[in-house]
Amino acid sequence: MSPAVQSRTSKTSVLKTIRELSWETRQVAAPGPGEVRVQVRRIGVCGSDVHYYTHGRIGNFIVESPLVLGHEVSGTVEMIGEGVTRLKVGDRVALEPGVPCRKCEYCKTGHYNLCPWMHFMATPPVDGALAEWVIWPEDFTFKIPDSMSLDAAALIEPLAVGVWAARRGGVKMGDSVAVIGAGPIGCTTLQAAKAAGATTLIAVDLEDFRLDIARQLGATHTINARNENPVERIRQITSELSGLPLSHGGVDVACETAGSVPTCRMSLEAPRPGGVTVLVGLPPVAEVALDIVSAASRETDIRGIFRYANCYPAAIGLVASGTIDLDALITQRFAFDDTPDAFTFADTERARSMKVMIEVGEDA
Repeated sequence: MSPAVQSRTSKTSVLKTIRELSWETRQVAAPGPGEVRVQVRRIGVCGSDVHYYTHGRIGNFIVESPLVLGHEVSGTVEMIGEGVTRLKVGDRVALEPGVPCRKCEYCKTGHYNLCPWMHFMATPPVDGALAEWVIWPEDFTFKIPDSMSLDAAALIEPLAVGVWAARRGGVKMGDSVAVIGAGPIGCTTLQAAKAAGATTLIAVDLEDFRLDIARQLGATHTINARNENPVERIRQITSELSGLPLSHGGVDVACETAGSVPTCRMSLEAPRPGGVTVLVGLPPVAEVALDIVSAASRETDIRGIFRYANCYPAAIGLVASGTIDLDALITQRFAFDDTPDAFTFADTERARSMKVMIEVGEDA
């Protein structure tokens, strides 16, 4: 590790307009009190990054000026600011990308993901981490064990979403869970549900490639929605296991992780009477026609999630213990200099990719 300097020159990938990533050289100052300067090593390309790249907006979050993408990030601490005690130079770390105000009612009651003053990487107008160096608060920077890869450390972020989905769904030992959408978030949610004790794990997707990975990660059943009706199949699987009639078949918890209109509807039909639907993905439209009469008469609990809160320590522990495998999600790698190609690939080759990883540098 080279000696720390007060200011660093950082090569940075910047989204200038739709589908246009340009390189800029930016200065990264020394960390302030309570902050660390991190040399970025890995950046996972998230679906939200790709959506900003292709559409310039997600709902009310609109890219109105140049934006640095990337919020699944790991790296090495290169310099610490005044008052930093938990981390030291050379520590390998995962960065939690959302920093709240820490003072409002939501923050003080542990629901900081709902903080109205949230500062979240790669969400307009806040820049992300597709750069060589970033400054980040110590309390949202987490040391990882030596046994954990930098790849896995970057993917603690999507795993945190999965952990939060399992918590919001109240998944417990012996439960049946359907994950509708077997992409990266679906596969982390599946593994989090398994870690929470679920024993019947059903993955639904349109691509056999992703369903094969879901099976390797613990899915007990997989359903390709191109070939069969997922809700009918889910009810058949669960009614056979429970001995209940098909009318009362369904999973204890259904997690919608694809972010589409059909899967939102499906997620309300998949739970058993008295079951739970967790809406993890965000559909492209604000209003979705749903069978509310059926949901009400079956006493389906509908729960939304928004990012996560207090999940990074648990997620790191699950990976460190070997309970959850994040390295298996990585299907393609690109060098930092090839970042534009990484985004093009992630956009156009979804049928044969799970997680695209950008390698900014090697481990120290």
